[in-house]
Amino acid sequence: MNENLTDILLIDSNPHDVELAKFALDTQNLGNRVKVLRDGEEALDYIFRTGKYKGDGDVSDNPVLILLDLKLPKMDGEEVLCRIRSDERTKMIPVVVLTASRDDIDRLKCYKLGVNSYIVKPLEKDNFITAVGEVGYYWAVLNKAP
Repeated sequence: MNENLTDILLIDSNPHDVELAKFALDTQNLGNRVKVLRDGEEALDYIFRTGKYKGDGDVSDNPVLILLDLKLPKMDGEEVLCRIRSDERTKMIPVVVLTASRDDIDRLKCYKLGVNSYIVKPLEKDNFITAVGEVGYYWAVLNKAP
């Protein structure tokens, strides 16, 4: 892993969930390279280095993992996922949907769009921390990307 790059992109607008996720990633020694983005438009600007992120690295400087909520302001997570998967430069980035939605339609649509995993956010704090920590560790440390 390149020390200058963001390894995990956390895209979530819920401040409470963001803090818990950051804590969970810290427990796995992954918290120091997490970039938090709060809406879909900002996420795409960061990923594709447009808008306020133009000139801030290159699109090829991909994170090793994107944790993506579906319910985002400005542009929902499904559209973000669709844009990531439709671009040759970003389509191989592992994307894990981390959402409160238990809706089968949302889950199936995300898998059809190419999500790597779909996780319903556990309601209990300790379970949430465990789940996010394990997901982060698996994708950022154990998984070997293409």
